[in-house]
Amino acid sequence: MARILLIEDSPTDRAVFTQWLERAGHEVVYASNAEDGIEMARQQLPDLVLMDVVLPGMSGFQATRALSRDTATTKIPVLIVSTKSMETDRAWGMRQGAVDYVVKPPRETELMARINQLVAA
Repeated sequence: MARILLIEDSPTDRAVFTQWLERAGHEVVYASNAEDGIEMARQQLPDLVLMDVVLPGMSGFQATRALSRDTATTKIPVLIVSTKSMETDRAWGMRQGAVDYVVKPPRETELMARINQLVAA
């Protein structure tokens, strides 16, 4: 179906999200920090980026902003999936260029519906 770049430093979350995505027929590539994720996005041009916010080094907010402003990656939708659940976090993520924001832990059906809607567009 779609190639999805998962930028997530938690091995547990990475395993769960990868299982969900692969079960839905998507190809998953991942990075455990924002800097590697940005480079992978530039090289592989995935159909979607799933972005954690709390990452080592650069935050997911900073990485989302970098991807949305880079001409090579600006058209790749970024879906933030984070434990940061305040409305201000959501608003800030959207201002950085994210197309959607989901609070962890998401329900599989809800997250997959949002992903499938984004990759179908």
